[in-house]
Amino acid sequence: MKALSHSLLPRPVRALWLLLALVAACVAGPAQALRIKEVAAVQGVRTNQLTGYGLVVGLDGTGDQTTQMPYTTQAMSNYLQQMGISLPPSAAGQLQLKNVAAVIVTAQLPAFAQPGQTIDVNVSSMGNAKSLKGGTLIVTPLRGADGEIYALAQGNMVVGGAGASAGGSKVQINHLSAGRIPLGAQVERAVPTPLNEGDTINLGLNASDFQTARRVAQAINAKLGSGLATALDGRTVQVRAPMDPGARVGFIADLEELPLESSAPAAKVVINARTGSVVLNQSVTLGPCAIAHGNLSITISSTPVISQPAPFSQGQTVVAQQSDIRINQEPGNIIQMPASPQLADVVKALNSLGATPGDLLAILQAIKAAGALNAELEVI
Repeated sequence: MKALSHSLLPRPVRALWLLLALVAACVAGPAQALRIKEVAAVQGVRTNQLTGYGLVVGLDGTGDQTTQMPYTTQAMSNYLQQMGISLPPSAAGQLQLKNVAAVIVTAQLPAFAQPGQTIDVNVSSMGNAKSLKGGTLIVTPLRGADGEIYALAQGNMVVGGAGASAGGSKVQINHLSAGRIPLGAQVERAVPTPLNEGDTINLGLNASDFQTARRVAQAINAKLGSGLATALDGRTVQVRAPMDPGARVGFIADLEELPLESSAPAAKVVINARTGSVVLNQSVTLGPCAIAHGNLSITISSTPVISQPAPFSQGQTVVAQQSDIRINQEPGNIIQMPASPQLADVVKALNSLGATPGDLLAILQAIKAAGALNAELEVI
C-alpha cells in the first residue's frame, strides 16, 4: 500500500506532526559545549525598570476624548502652567485636545549606564486615543522603584501599524495605541553596581540545577585555579576574584568564556494553553499506557420566526428566535502506547494519536496524572 503524503493529512494533525518533528530534530544531536556566560550571570549586574507618565502631541485628531479622560486635560493644563501659560479655571475645563493623548512610558536601564547615554523607550496609550501614529512625546521623567528620576524621554514615535476608517467600516493592521522611540531617553543618573565590593563575586545560574552548579565550579577551578569557585546551592556559585577593578573585569571576562559541557536537562513538557503550542525537551520519556480520546461537538443554530397578529386585533408583529441545539459525540478507540525511552519514540507515539494540539494538552495532562509521563508539566 502506498504511504500517505503529509499534504493529505488534516491541517491540525500536519501542524502537530511538524512541531513534534522539529523538536525531535533540535534535541536529537549530542550534547554540545556551552560557555559559562550562557548559563550564568554575575549577581548584581542587572537592568532596572523605569516608568513615567507623559503626553503625546501632534496627533491628527486621534487623541483622547477629553470629556471621558479628565486626566489628559489636567496634565496638559499643568504642562502649560510650567511653560508660563496660566489658564483660568473655566477655560482649563473646556479644553478639547483631540491631538493629545496621555501615555505611559517604560524603559529598561541597563547595568553600568552612565549619565548622557541614551536608551530605547516604549510608549503606550492609557486612554481612549485611536492612534498614536505621527505623535511626539514631550519631556517625560522616568522614575525607578525608589521614586528617583533616572532618565528623561522625548522624541518622535515609531508606530508599527496602519489603519483607516470610513462610513462605519474600519481596517487596522497591528496596534496603533503603542509605539517605540529608539534612543528616546537620556540617562540622568547612574545606578551603583556592587561589582567591585568584597573579595568574591557570585554567579547566579539561569535555572536552578545542582549538576550545572557543580560543573561551573569545576570548570573554574580547573582553568583559573584550584579552590577559586564553590557551589553554594543549586543556583549560586561563589568565586574569589581580584580586588583591583581592572584585574577583576579581565578575570570575569575570562571566566565567562570558559567552556562548559552541558548535561541533560530535567524532563519537562511546556504547554502554552493560549496558543496550543507543546514543546518537549530531550529528557522526556513515556511509559506504557492506553488512551481513548473522542471529540464532543455542540452546534447551536437560531432561526428567526415572525409572529403576525390577526386582522383588527390591534396586535404587533413580533420577531422571535427559535433555537436548535445538537450534541455530537464521536467515539474514541482505545490506543495502546508502548514505552518510549527516547524523545523520537515519544514523538512517534503522540503523532499516532492523530490529535490536534488543543486535544494534546488534555491528553498529556491525563498521561501525567496516570503516572506514564516521566516529565514535569509546565503550563504557561
